[in-house]
Amino acid sequence: MAIAAGILLAGCASRYTPTPLAANFPTTKQAKLQAAYHWGVISDSIEKQVSAELKKNPPRPVYLNEPKQPTPFQRALATQLTTSLVNDGHVVSRSPAGALKVELDVQAVSFTANRPQYRYHGERSILGAGVWLLSEIEAPVLANLTAGIGALDAHDWFNAQFAPGETPKTEIIVTVSVSDQYRYLARSTSAYYVADSDRVLYGIVDPTPEEPKLTRTFQVRGDM
Repeated sequence: MAIAAGILLAGCASRYTPTPLAANFPTTKQAKLQAAYHWGVISDSIEKQVSAELKKNPPRPVYLNEPKQPTPFQRALATQLTTSLVNDGHVVSRSPAGALKVELDVQAVSFTANRPQYRYHGERSILGAGVWLLSEIEAPVLANLTAGIGALDAHDWFNAQFAPGETPKTEIIVTVSVSDQYRYLARSTSAYYVADSDRVLYGIVDPTPEEPKLTRTFQVRGDM
C-alpha cells in the first residue's frame, strides 16, 4: 500500500511550474562566533589561505588597509591578522608605499528571527548505569560510540558540537583581499553565525523603537 501510495503521489506531481520549486540544500555546518578567541581562530584560518596564495608570487611587503571607523570585530580581526602574517614570515609594512594592500570587508546580514535549528535526529534511552543508547544512528557509528565513550553521557557528547540556543538571525560574511593596483593576488571569503545579543560588535545597531505619542492635536471648526 505504501508503494502504491508513493507511485500515486509521484504521478500527481506537476511536470511544469512557472517558477523553480523551493528545495533545501544538503546539510552543512557553519561556525557560530561566541568569543574573542573565536575571532583569532578564523583570523588564523584566513591568513593560511591568503598566505598560500601569496607564496605563489615573488615576496613583497603587505599593508593592512584598516577601515576608518572599524567595529570592534574589524579592529580585532586586523590586529590578529597582522600577528598571523608576521608570525608566518611575511613583511607587514606600516606604510602603503610599495606594498600589497590587504583589505578587510565584513558584511553583516540579518535574516528572519526564529529560524529552525535541525540538530541530531533521534532519542536517547538508558541501557545501564552511565550507558546510553542513541536511536536512529547507523550501526558502525553506534559501535564506535559504545567503544569510545564508555560511561559518558553519549547523547550530550554527540550533541556538544552544536551551538546552544536557536539558530541566530545574524550572520557575517568576511572577505580578505590582497591586491596591487592591477589585480587581486589572494582572496578569502567565509561566512559565520554570530550571537544575536552581540550584533553591536559587528556594526549592527538596531533602531530605537519610537515612543508612543502622548498628545493628540484636534482641529476645531465653527464658532466657539
